[in-house]
Amino acid sequence: MRNRRTLGLVLTIPLIELFFFGYAVELTVDHLPTAVVAQSLDARGQAFISALEASGFFDVHMHLETESEVIRALDAGKIRAGIVIPPDFAAQIERGKAQVLIILDGSEAFSVQSGYSAAVAIAQNYGLELLVEDLSRQGRELSSIPITSLTRVLYNPDQADLVFVMPGIIALVLQVLAVNLTATSIVRESEMGTLEQLLVTPIRPLELMLGKMVPNIIVAAVDLVLIIVIGVFWFKVPFRGSLLLFAWLTALFLISSLGVGLLISTLVQTQKESQQMTAMLMMLSELVTGFIYPRAPMPFVVQAIGNLIPATYFIRIVRGIMTKGVGLSFMWEDVVALFIYAFLVMLLSAILFRRRLD
Repeated sequence: MRNRRTLGLVLTIPLIELFFFGYAVELTVDHLPTAVVAQSLDARGQAFISALEASGFFDVHMHLETESEVIRALDAGKIRAGIVIPPDFAAQIERGKAQVLIILDGSEAFSVQSGYSAAVAIAQNYGLELLVEDLSRQGRELSSIPITSLTRVLYNPDQADLVFVMPGIIALVLQVLAVNLTATSIVRESEMGTLEQLLVTPIRPLELMLGKMVPNIIVAAVDLVLIIVIGVFWFKVPFRGSLLLFAWLTALFLISSLGVGLLISTLVQTQKESQQMTAMLMMLSELVTGFIYPRAPMPFVVQAIGNLIPATYFIRIVRGIMTKGVGLSFMWEDVVALFIYAFLVMLLSAILFRRRLD
């Protein structure tokens, strides 16, 4: 409480991160800057280009002469996609074998995924329109499409990226906050030489550990409340589950993360080392916990590394409670795993901490 500046940073930095994630993270990329090589300037080619622009995924910024010019523009970062229409495009359509080359910048994963999906869908729709037109000229009608699909997206019908990202933000911010505060606070005592002074008092090692954990739990809880309030009322992220269930499972997660912080504090000697380990934990948490990238396609070894990070379990728990509104019966495996994780990491931290004191 006396260190007002640090307390202010601890309370405001997670909110700054939340706003950056809320406004900057966009997994669906549209309005890709596009170059067109229209070797065929007939009505068919122009209609196809208009269909691409009307989709909202492609914005034609320039018209070029050759495919090599498109590649140079991609290399220079001026565009993200290129459309090459062959000179005999209309004749190919009449023969029923028309092809259009769509070049995408694969250096940006989300851009190429969005562009590829949009290009395939647009080409299929345009081809269907041409088929209907051809049948009409022949005096026939397409009575119905052989297969139709109805898609219903549950829990996130608007497919808003923030609804998917918000649970991960909560888990990562709380984990980094708890780990960093606990690890640096104990190491700071050791660097300043005050840890030995504390130990000569009647305080027991367990009481010292609890004394370091409880204030951090309170600070993390305040940050959690601020994040939830801003996420729900500012960013309009739905919260469908039980607040009580969310609260006690968050407390379990905080205990696990604080245990990781205590474990780091027993393995390092300086605050700089603890900050480096916390930064490495943050990087791994963004990559292997399911925060953005799905864990199912990951190799077994990478998934095993993710299982050593408590956020892996808590992200699934938060998504279940916030997004789906499910109860304990649907996510008990992650809860049990988090219980076991919390017990083991706290036990190991206590053993190593006592050995370090000895």
